[in-house]
Amino acid sequence: MARLFGFSIEDSEKKSKSIVSPVPQNNEDGVDHYIASNFYGQYLDLEGVYKSEFELVKRYREMALHPEADTAIEDVVNEAIVSDLNDTPVTINLDNLPASDGIKKRIREEFKNIKDLLNFDAKSHEIFRNWYVDGRLYYHKVIDIKNPHEGIKELRYIDPLKMRYVREEKKKQEGNAIFRQPNGANPNEVVQFPEIEEYFMYTPRPTYAGGVGSKYSGTKGIKFAKDAITYCTSGLVDRNKGVVLSYLHKAIKSLNQLRMIEDSLVIYRLSRAPERRIFYIDVGNLPKIKAEQYLRDVMNRYRNKLTYDASTGEVRDDKKYMSMLEDFWLPRREGGRGTEISTLPGGQNLGELSDVQYFQKKLYRSLGVPESRIAAEGGFNLGRSSEILRDELKFSKFVGRLRKRFSNMFIDMLKTQCLLKNICTPQDWKMLEEHIQFDYMYDNHFAELKEKELLEGRLGLAQLAEPYLGKYYSVEYLRRKVLRQTDEEIIEIDEQIQDEIEKGILPDPNAPVDEFGNPIPEDPNMMGEVPQDEEIDAGPTEADMKGGEI
Repeated sequence: MARLFGFSIEDSEKKSKSIVSPVPQNNEDGVDHYIASNFYGQYLDLEGVYKSEFELVKRYREMALHPEADTAIEDVVNEAIVSDLNDTPVTINLDNLPASDGIKKRIREEFKNIKDLLNFDAKSHEIFRNWYVDGRLYYHKVIDIKNPHEGIKELRYIDPLKMRYVREEKKKQEGNAIFRQPNGANPNEVVQFPEIEEYFMYTPRPTYAGGVGSKYSGTKGIKFAKDAITYCTSGLVDRNKGVVLSYLHKAIKSLNQLRMIEDSLVIYRLSRAPERRIFYIDVGNLPKIKAEQYLRDVMNRYRNKLTYDASTGEVRDDKKYMSMLEDFWLPRREGGRGTEISTLPGGQNLGELSDVQYFQKKLYRSLGVPESRIAAEGGFNLGRSSEILRDELKFSKFVGRLRKRFSNMFIDMLKTQCLLKNICTPQDWKMLEEHIQFDYMYDNHFAELKEKELLEGRLGLAQLAEPYLGKYYSVEYLRRKVLRQTDEEIIEIDEQIQDEIEKGILPDPNAPVDEFGNPIPEDPNMMGEVPQDEEIDAGPTEADMKGGEI
């Protein structure tokens, strides 16, 4: 092997030879080399018809390079993944997890390890964008085969063009499930259900073979066990063909129409921009041949051959330059109106962009992005929730669904870590994973404004109803109907109030108070009582005053 110029920094901690993976370390930006397939023709596809999953993913990536589509995709990704210099984009929430504090602590540690393996804090934008555009995400969970209890050692990204998820029936065996007919049917009739085998097929150098229902061609693939791969999809599936779709699939037709209307607009402007002259030449009774010759003589006599050279600023007579004024020369026989020169005007609606704007809005609607975000000159007004557009609220809910679906990647990786490190059993994990939530940093303030205004309204109603407590309303009714507190919230808040009272943070509402509302201390020495062993000077007595002594 030839020696490379420069230097290499070797990792001081050498990996074990038992940590193996057939997936090479590649560039997650998508820069790779493939065996290119032959190109035989082209056709216009407005509806998004596809032949295979391979072709579909490539089309999604081509769409993401279009400026309008890229802007809409960035709006979605920036809303879903909020990067902050001092915080992580996503944290794990185990408040509702029915487990001990020790298990919660270990799950939090494993989640932090997973983010470190993914380098998620630095690459969260790229990871989410790849998932959103391709509609699927593959990661190989590399472990130490000799020491599996150490968990995942490395997470390697796999290009979706190189990986396929396969489900096929196993061959008939004696161990397959057997189902006998229920009572009333033939009891001797036996129905045998085939078992389904699930695995992933990895093809290092895929090429597209073409044809309906065709698969990848090229080098032989490698089968992966299902648990060795983290597979996260968009959740959109074409049930007719059984193919996972991306959220860009709905925008295929809109984007193709936008491209066509933009191209046709440019062609129309170039062809209709110049004005044209029409020369009607009177040829009288001349024969056809002489009439044509006479017409050519007139054309050569009056044709404008002067051209302007923009590089030198000279006006030249050069035939190799094309004139922007394409004149029309038409012969006119005797009995007509004689020689006439008229002007054919250029296009009058060259400034119309309503068609382009319509398809731009249609593209944004198909991607779920509010149309108001197209106008770059419009400012952002963080006003009351009543002033917020309905499209923004729908967009906020759409982003929330995307986050929920994307979190399945963390769930699968956490499952592998917890099972390999014996944090829980497979049976316990089925119960625990339903209560694991992920909190993403939120940059969309509309939900926060909505909650703030609702809370302000409830507190205002509670303040108005306070004089009627004990007369028309009870405290429990006020908490349930006005403040909308649930049973769990009531119990939790009561415990917090009691704890703060015991710590002295809040005053005890049952403690005695004086006429001014100040708490009365329980220590009798602090209430003005005088100890018995001290004398009190009561001032001069009546006898002293009679004697003249004061």
